[in-house]
Amino acid sequence: MQPGLLRLLILRRLLRFRPMSNVLHQLMAVLEDRKVNPPPNSYTARLYAGGDAKIGAKIAEEAHELVEAAGETGDQGRRHIIYESSDLIYHLLVLLAHHNIKLEDVEVEIARRFGQSGLDEKASRTVVGMK
Repeated sequence: MQPGLLRLLILRRLLRFRPMSNVLHQLMAVLEDRKVNPPPNSYTARLYAGGDAKIGAKIAEEAHELVEAAGETGDQGRRHIIYESSDLIYHLLVLLAHHNIKLEDVEVEIARRFGQSGLDEKASRTVVGMK
């Protein structure tokens, strides 16, 4: 067995016992349910109905707001970064759920990259458009 594959299998097993965040998994479960059972007057359901274009626009907007918040100083700036990060993460999770991608899939990918140079990881990518 290749060392990289063995490492990935070990990391996947470890992730079963160390979830990234219980609250993120809870939120993801709600988002997945809203996709299947969209309640009336649901912001999340409106995002799903707008598809990638609407969800993507919100991600871009929230990312821009986060970068702006990063330029603020002091405790108020810190709180603003946390607030905007929460918005960005929420919209990212909506996009993942929209594409039936589980949070665990992202955790496994992050675990695969753990301990590897970012430059080496980027150079090893073979999927078109992922550089």
